[in-house]
Amino acid sequence: MMPQKLILISNDDGFQAKGVNSLIDMVRDMGDVIVCAPDGPRSGYATAFSATEYLRLRLRREEDGLQVWSCNGTPVDCLKLALSQLCGNRKPDIIIGGINHGDNASVNVHYSGTMGIALEGCMKYIPSVAFSLCDFSEDADFEPLRPLVRSITGRVLRDGLPLGVCLNVNFPKGEFRGVRVCRMARGTWYDECVKQTHPRGYDYYWMVGKYRNDEPEDDTTDNWALRNGYVAITPTQVDVTHYEALNMMADWDWLQ
Repeated sequence: MMPQKLILISNDDGFQAKGVNSLIDMVRDMGDVIVCAPDGPRSGYATAFSATEYLRLRLRREEDGLQVWSCNGTPVDCLKLALSQLCGNRKPDIIIGGINHGDNASVNVHYSGTMGIALEGCMKYIPSVAFSLCDFSEDADFEPLRPLVRSITGRVLRDGLPLGVCLNVNFPKGEFRGVRVCRMARGTWYDECVKQTHPRGYDYYWMVGKYRNDEPEDDTTDNWALRNGYVAITPTQVDVTHYEALNMMADWDWLQ
């Protein structure tokens, strides 16, 4: 008898979020599931981990083939702890981040805790996928995502992914027209800081911002796919070396 696949899940919205609980329901019959997620929202933590604070784990739910744990750290902390303390001698067959409340397209990949999960899994040589939905509502409807989440998860469990590559999967809100495998769009965040004055006289700041797609008509990008009702699947790699520049600079004389 073949052993069950092991699916490790985390997110950046917290263990209580509807997105991660919907994901658990979608994939729990596909293998044994271990969830280790933050004890509250951790959006924007990317691949950060806790170097100066101690961490704690708390078992929140346990059923046949399912454990749900929370951690007081970052999404990457959750993964590191799960791999070290919760998986025993088993290596996960897949790591999944999400389902995130809000998209992680374009440059958001560099800020996203959900994508931090997939990138950390990638760095551990484990096939990894991040799922996100273009809906920030706490009560977002994740049910339309079910067939494709299961299809992508099943495909990755069966065939794996290239070494050093994870998948960034973003869903438009509501029904979708199809699937596009596409690149990340070039985009820019601006007006990111709002200055306010405290009643006691000192200034303080909120990090907010507006996003601008810098190539809105390019139909090869994730932003275009989402704006036009398609699911955007972007293969994303850990190696950020720019090889064209590497080759160009190989003959430069750095001592002149």
